[in-house]
Amino acid sequence: MPTHSENHPKKPQAGLILGAIGVVFGDIGTSPLYALKEVFHGGISINNDHVLGVLSLIFWSLTLVVTIKYAIFIMRADNKGEGGIMALMTLALHGSHDNPRRMKWIVTLGLLGATLFYGDSIITPAISVLSAVEGLQVIAPALEHYVIPITLAVLSVLFIVQARGTGAVGKIFAPVMCLWFAVLGIMGGINVIQNPSVLMAVNPYYAVHVLWDLGWHGFLIMGSVVLAITGAEALYADMGHFGLKPIRYAWLSFVFPALLLNYFGQGALLIAHPEAIQNPFYLLAPPWALYPLLVLSTLATVIASQAVISGAFSITRQAIQLGYCPRMDIFHTSGDEMGQVYVPAVNWMLMFAVFVLVLSFQSSSALASAYGIAVTGTMIIDTVLAFIIIRKLWKWNASTSLAFLLIFLVVDITFLSSNSLKIPTGGWLPLAVATALFLIITTWIKGRELLTTRQTEKRVLFEELETELKKNPPARVNGTAIYLTRSLHGVPLVFLHNLEHNHVLHKQVIVLTIVTKDEPYVDEAHRVKIRAYGENGQFYRVKLYFGFTQKQDVRRALELCAQGLREQYGLDINLRHVSFFVGREFITFRRNSPMPRWRRPIAGFLFHNSSSAIEFFRIPVERVIEIGVRVEL
Repeated sequence: MPTHSENHPKKPQAGLILGAIGVVFGDIGTSPLYALKEVFHGGISINNDHVLGVLSLIFWSLTLVVTIKYAIFIMRADNKGEGGIMALMTLALHGSHDNPRRMKWIVTLGLLGATLFYGDSIITPAISVLSAVEGLQVIAPALEHYVIPITLAVLSVLFIVQARGTGAVGKIFAPVMCLWFAVLGIMGGINVIQNPSVLMAVNPYYAVHVLWDLGWHGFLIMGSVVLAITGAEALYADMGHFGLKPIRYAWLSFVFPALLLNYFGQGALLIAHPEAIQNPFYLLAPPWALYPLLVLSTLATVIASQAVISGAFSITRQAIQLGYCPRMDIFHTSGDEMGQVYVPAVNWMLMFAVFVLVLSFQSSSALASAYGIAVTGTMIIDTVLAFIIIRKLWKWNASTSLAFLLIFLVVDITFLSSNSLKIPTGGWLPLAVATALFLIITTWIKGRELLTTRQTEKRVLFEELETELKKNPPARVNGTAIYLTRSLHGVPLVFLHNLEHNHVLHKQVIVLTIVTKDEPYVDEAHRVKIRAYGENGQFYRVKLYFGFTQKQDVRRALELCAQGLREQYGLDINLRHVSFFVGREFITFRRNSPMPRWRRPIAGFLFHNSSSAIEFFRIPVERVIEIGVRVEL
């Protein structure tokens, strides 16, 4: 994926716009494959009024939610150019430091939004690729039984190549998606020319009329109309990679018109040929174009799936660095593109879940019943967090802020309420995934809080340690020891354990803490903070600061640390000869532990299987001494 636009100030806007088309709009851009079809599969009759009404609902949904809410309002809420649920959450926290209860509530909302995204990221690859391959049912009905095997084969390749990175494949994303949107517009435009009366659907009267006319069924179809706006949050989530203006320009000048033309073209086709509801997208095309369209559709859905998978990797990395998730192995698949990461555990879990979905639901229509509820839940959370930012950071007056909240919350809640009726037929799936992940994350956070409290109770200050060492001086050895610890204050437990059992102290001791800031980027000028303790400067507290989207390059940061120690304190350190001491906590629970009994097995599993700091921070393994520390919570 392209890097943060601020890192490439000279990169032409045209390149950023093309990149945005290739990555940002994959999910929402492949919705025409199934959205309109699913609306009418709900059982409403196909006639002129109903088609115009549904088209009007789609038009105004795209306008209100995607264009006005995300492209105009929420995208203004950037955290140093970065977007996404984590950035929105941290911005909302900035305006709530004076209210701890509100801060806890904001973190809960943000984490819930992140877990809902995972539920969405399981369904998107399955429904997108499956809907594209289902074109075989129109092109060659005799090959219908190959739809599932081909879908699984395409998805297998997609997940397997993740380990190689998406840099090389990513170069074809923009050309393919530009061709995709051009084909969408042309196919739809031809049918609109044949029946231009469908353009009357821009009048909101038709949306209101169809809802009034259908009554309860009108409320039900909103659960399918939402399929047209799935992927809207990607405009905000990918803002850090391309910038605000390129994404807005790409949406308003190219993607939005192409989508509207295609939806209106499908509507024109249905008015003339209601039987085309079998698959109005593929039936827009002339017979000679069906096979090329099948290939192009499959490529477009693979790209849409890739964007969602990459998003899951990115959110996982941010959650780990902010302390909301156990450490996992993370591989940077590009030396140049910071946003390209690969998380094996997440990749294989997604692959397994997607395969189960395809084999269980068998068709895109069946999967549509599971799609939408996670998306609308995330949209509600975005609206609430944006309201907090508007009110507390931007200082809008109360009436304007409430108007923003009410308008978009009414739209979001309408979509969520309609989609909630899908829960028994599949909507339970993303909710179950989100609930399980939320319980895991909150258990991890609770465990971390208890561990921090326990370590604080046992904390020894450097001044206290120095006094004790004067009374009982240990044996001194040459060299430098670096003790890695999460704690920001006091002497780490691993240091005390080593001193207690081995009775030796290195000539220089560096206590190193890696701190993730609640902002996306920290430049190298502010990367390292050093403080010396002791009369002879034998203890040094070093803090390395990183943003929550940055690669935590500890090797490079240690070089800056050595440079700072040399310049400030005249301490010359050869990092190839230092000893790294890393503590590994073995967690047990007291009978009266504050951790609820049902959470204890989960917490124990998470602590036990958390990736080692040695591997996570890429510390030279040949220089590491790992010390086990048993902690009772």
